[in-house]
Amino acid sequence: MKKTSEELEQIRNSMKEQMKNIRIMICAGTGCTSSKSDVIIDNLKKIAAERNLKGITVSKTGCFGFCAKGPIVVIEPEGTFYEKVKPEDAEEIIIAIENNTYVERLMAKEEEKLVEKWNELNFYNKQKRLALKNCGYINPEEIDEYLAVDGYKALEKVLKEYSGDDVIKIISESGLRGRGGAGFPTGKKWMFAKAVENEIKYVACNADEGDPGAFMDRSILEGDPHSVLEAMAIAGYTIGSNQGYIYVRAEYPIAVNRLKKAIKDAKEYGLLGENILGSNFSFDIEIKLGAGAFVCGEETALINSIEGKRGEPRPRPPFPAAKGIFNQPTLLNNVETYANIPSIILKGSDWYNGIGTETSKGTKVFALGGNINNVGLVEVPMGVTLKEIVEDIGGGVPGNKKFKAAQTGGPSGGCIPASLINTKIDYESLAEIGSMMGSGGLIIMDESKCMVNLAKFFLEFTVEESCGKCTPCRIGTKRMHEILSRIIEGEGKKGDIELLEELANSIRKSSLCGLGQTAPNPILSTLKYFREEYEAHINDKKCPAGECKKLLDIIIDPDKCKECGLCTKVCPTNAIDGEVRKGPFKINQEKCIKCEACVAKCPFNAISK
Repeated sequence: MKKTSEELEQIRNSMKEQMKNIRIMICAGTGCTSSKSDVIIDNLKKIAAERNLKGITVSKTGCFGFCAKGPIVVIEPEGTFYEKVKPEDAEEIIIAIENNTYVERLMAKEEEKLVEKWNELNFYNKQKRLALKNCGYINPEEIDEYLAVDGYKALEKVLKEYSGDDVIKIISESGLRGRGGAGFPTGKKWMFAKAVENEIKYVACNADEGDPGAFMDRSILEGDPHSVLEAMAIAGYTIGSNQGYIYVRAEYPIAVNRLKKAIKDAKEYGLLGENILGSNFSFDIEIKLGAGAFVCGEETALINSIEGKRGEPRPRPPFPAAKGIFNQPTLLNNVETYANIPSIILKGSDWYNGIGTETSKGTKVFALGGNINNVGLVEVPMGVTLKEIVEDIGGGVPGNKKFKAAQTGGPSGGCIPASLINTKIDYESLAEIGSMMGSGGLIIMDESKCMVNLAKFFLEFTVEESCGKCTPCRIGTKRMHEILSRIIEGEGKKGDIELLEELANSIRKSSLCGLGQTAPNPILSTLKYFREEYEAHINDKKCPAGECKKLLDIIIDPDKCKECGLCTKVCPTNAIDGEVRKGPFKINQEKCIKCEACVAKCPFNAISK
């Protein structure tokens, strides 16, 4: 049943009071769900009911961000943080709540000290959660909990107090830029869409998150779907649109299901649909499922896919603001961009403008992964350094290894070497060193990673994901991949580096869309900062990092060899010569396939690469 503003406020206030009671919040994002957090929820509910506990709510949430510690359970309002919880821990957690104590073995430790509350962990100290503010705090499947954190207040404020031009002024003055990768000013994009006079207009959300290791948008949709719906409705009102589309990957079933429920609940409350909150404004949202094509993250390819066509880019101009979905004016932003809108409307442009740097305002969400202790989802103010993210938030590189490089922007981004670890994370600073913000993937690499192999990995992804529409991307990336493959196989030759550079620059200049134009970035940035590794592969037939197997020599140290013969039993090619107790064994390099089975088997650490 549709609600009036007064009824919504009553629900909001009532739920705020309820949320002051004890709430057991369990991460039900994709990562924790895969580790049986759904069973943890069921067990906690069952035991709480059996013990007849009153005033305690057991509830699912979205991602808390600290994925390395999942499944995570947080007890609110105290903020007690439990890590790596198992289903069988449920009873102990409930008993601890009854007795007003803690389950110490489930609490996090830092510097050998127990940390009681989530916001006291180093992982969260330098973060500033705006787009993620409700993820891990509310149940994403309960619209009343979203209302309790001032949900849909921004939409109501816009409908009652602002014109479309007023909204554009607020967004423009806030300094918000698109978080999908290009960093185009959001207010300007909305202004272009509004300026086009047309009876039909569309608002679209790009939730096609295809970068390897990226899960920023998925986590927002799983943990706070209503924030995106509210922002899209505001955008619809602003530009004069009555229809929105969310283009989301079908591989995100949890996000899709929560979006469906959020849309259904919003319609029932009259926050989507006809005459929203009694106004003359009507707006509906439809979900469109993508099949997982990376190119559909490019806005015109996404538009083609929404229309039921092959997902491949269109030449621009015309831009989507003039001719987008079904050739009608279309406003398109990504999930993270929309997630910032309600807070900006409620708190004002000056508030948001005060966060970040002179030209890069607000915060940015990153999926932090690779060789890093604290793998997870982080949100930091623009302008923090890479060093702060790696060492303070990420907890440094594991295994006492050295930080070597970071890759930002996924297949479209570039490498940042250890010598530039103090680089600020903002649009301009990253562009200056040949990298880019991208949508938010941040992969950390230690000294064991080969940068030539890294470039090949990202290029392999691009080759597979190229739509094939334009020749530079379709053929050029494949040729570059072939050259890189030869190099790491020990078949590199003089002139390969120069040929890679020539191909890369040609592809950048002549590809049709952003995927092709940025595909060479991993090659160009690794050549810029790690050229000596390419030269070692080609000239010396050596991989300095010891990662490229065809360039390894696995050897047996005669001083450490105990002549036991265990290595010979696991060698699949009989490449190890010698007899037990008759002198050290030796490896025939011509027969050796570099499988490293002998390295793993030797109990005396006599075999190394």
